Amino acid sequence: MKSPTILFSITLTALLLFSCNSQSTQNASTNSDSNTSKTDLILYNGTIYTVDQQLPKAEAVAVKNGKITFVGSNSDIQSWIPNAAKVIDLEGKTVFPGFIESHGHLLGMGRQKTRLELSNLKSYEEMVDLVAEAVKTTKKGEWILGRGWHQSKWGKIPSPSVKGFQIHDALSAVSPDNPVYLTHASGHAGFANAQAMKLAGVTSETTFADDGEIMKDEEGNPTGIFVENAMGLISTHIPKSTPETDTKALKAAMEECLRYGVTSFQDAGSEQKDIDLYKQFLTDDQLKIRLYVMLAGWAEDDSLLQRWYAKGPEIGLGDNHLTIRSIKMYSDGALGSRGAWLLNEYSDRPAHFGNSIMKMEAIYNTASNALQNGFQVCTHAIGDKANREVLNQYQKALETHPEAAKNARFRIEHAQHLSLQDIPRFAEMGVIASIQGIHMASDRPWAIDRLGKKRIEEGAYVWQKLLQSGAKVINGTDTPVEPLNPFACFYASVTRQTLAGTPEGGYEADQKMTREQALKTYTLDAAYGSFEENIKGSIEVGKLGDLVVLDKDLMKIPAEEILRTKVLYTIVGGEVAFEEKF
Repeated sequence: MKSPTILFSITLTALLLFSCNSQSTQNASTNSDSNTSKTDLILYNGTIYTVDQQLPKAEAVAVKNGKITFVGSNSDIQSWIPNAAKVIDLEGKTVFPGFIESHGHLLGMGRQKTRLELSNLKSYEEMVDLVAEAVKTTKKGEWILGRGWHQSKWGKIPSPSVKGFQIHDALSAVSPDNPVYLTHASGHAGFANAQAMKLAGVTSETTFADDGEIMKDEEGNPTGIFVENAMGLISTHIPKSTPETDTKALKAAMEECLRYGVTSFQDAGSEQKDIDLYKQFLTDDQLKIRLYVMLAGWAEDDSLLQRWYAKGPEIGLGDNHLTIRSIKMYSDGALGSRGAWLLNEYSDRPAHFGNSIMKMEAIYNTASNALQNGFQVCTHAIGDKANREVLNQYQKALETHPEAAKNARFRIEHAQHLSLQDIPRFAEMGVIASIQGIHMASDRPWAIDRLGKKRIEEGAYVWQKLLQSGAKVINGTDTPVEPLNPFACFYASVTRQTLAGTPEGGYEADQKMTREQALKTYTLDAAYGSFEENIKGSIEVGKLGDLVVLDKDLMKIPAEEILRTKVLYTIVGGEVAFEEKF
């Protein structure tokens, strides 16, 4: 007979071994799927970052009926392999939860594929040359459209210029018979040629005083630049999209998502016709990614919102492929066009503070109605004044409806430039900061000209200050403002550098994210931003089988290699939706 001491030692050892083993198998033998039943997909022999605190890393994962049934070790998955429909030997490659784009414009990204791409241009002259080439293949009278130019990213200020922006003369000279409209990278300004302004009836006598600007030269002639709401003077004359062009755009956008490992996309502002298209794709089993839709809530006519208030949110349609439960609003414009609403004047344009786009009363009323009808509110705010005013309206609405406020998860989209006193309010009020790490890489080199050194250092792109205060921070690209590429955004988030690798050490380096933080902003916390953290965002038994396989380990490779990372497989609900062909 063994002594009590020996029995205790054996028992303790057994308990410890059982505890360690249970961590690695994650219910492999106790969930409803046993290893003798047929599994749809098995990935093994890899480095799997689960974003699950209980089991941060694993070697193998299995999916059945769209959900994860096993997360654990290579040894424990072996008995499952003979009965699996598809098995992928990862050969040491890296797996993450499917990336979640927290703020983008899906159809806008798809439509951009059919328009002139202007984001890589280095001068106004290059833009004129690109349009001149497009004229050669465009019928007389047809519109030429493009997006992505940014005067602050060009090597030099155009000459002549007005307020740092080019004038239309050179553009109009190469396109006399075609209306041309080129949207700024931010989406908050546009550039029209003479023919487009003629069609719109814009002359030297045209004025605009509704939260926008028609830029004019010293003689009062329009330069072709239209800022914020003034853009509508031109854009309302552009032919509307058709069901055929929208279908083509949606297909192109989904292909782009899958190519980059984006399995979920939070669409930042959709009209009813967009939602109808998404539902048709869902019915036809053609919706290849998961969509979380924000209703377009910025129009003075709120009939769209009223219809949705009457019927309430629609959650998890088509096996969690489509959810409509949020409202998007705009409080201000963009920094590049000097439309961001600031507490103090622009450093490079005295007496100019930017402007609001929606009245704050409208933001309060929508926030209040949303709380009463079960909807989340997401408001675009870039400048420090805009962020403060939106927080003020949120606070009033949340205090007016305390029960609904308990899990409201209101969001501020961008939250780029904050005053010190407003940074803690995000955590205090439970407001999510929906940021775009890539905006820092693109904008920071010239943003200091707009804001000055003090404002940049105290409150611009202050990710660590928000995180350390306890706020939820989620990440994305604002595509098509920036390319969808999550690796560029991840790189910017952890290095605080431009994509060219400057400056050494990064801008305001104390605000860098760790790689773990950056990954979480693109996965589990991004899922929290859409109330979906219980079904996606981490690799855990019972969650959706949305995975991405990469050729590099983002958590370990040198920073400069992050931008060269490739997606090998994108998996949605256990089905391979994209595979890199070599």
